[in-house]
Amino acid sequence: MKKEEFEDKIICPHCKETFKLDEAGYADILKQVRDHQFEKELHERLELAEKEKENAIKFAQERTKNELMASVSKKETEITELKAEKNTLLAKLKSEKDAEIACLQAKLDLSETDKKLAVSEALSQVVKERDELANELKSKETEKQLHAKSLKEKFEIELKSKDDAIAYYKDMKAKLSTKMVGETLEQHCEWAYPPPFYNL
Repeated sequence: MKKEEFEDKIICPHCKETFKLDEAGYADILKQVRDHQFEKELHERLELAEKEKENAIKFAQERTKNELMASVSKKETEITELKAEKNTLLAKLKSEKDAEIACLQAKLDLSETDKKLAVSEALSQVVKERDELANELKSKETEKQLHAKSLKEKFEIELKSKDDAIAYYKDMKAKLSTKMVGETLEQHCEWAYPPPFYNL
């Protein structure tokens, strides 16, 4: 519509009065309508921008949350894998240590067995030597007793012989007269002290 069409026909919607509209008034009304439309559009756009901003913030928050959750999930997976790896490594190390301990225990047991065997052999040798020495000592003791018995018997025989000789001489002395004692003494002296050769 052109502005000329509205001259003398404009009615105020509020007060219902009719008024004339000139070019300046029309421009003013147009400006008001435009300003009102502009304000309305600006307000709508601001609301839309606010909603977009809120949506963007929500989206960014969701995205950040999802990224964080993904990162946490990844880290938890890594932690689980590291724990599993650690447990496997610990089990392997424990197995190796157990095997090493078992090997050392076997060597120690073998060493103990060897040591016991060596001690047993040494003890057996010592017992054998002790028994041999005991037998030798017993044999020497028996030999000594036999020798002592033999010497005793010999001395007893000699003593008896001497006792017999003494008894014989006592008896002979009792039987011999004085003359016989003198002759016997003379014979004894001649036999014990023979005369030198030059006297012959």
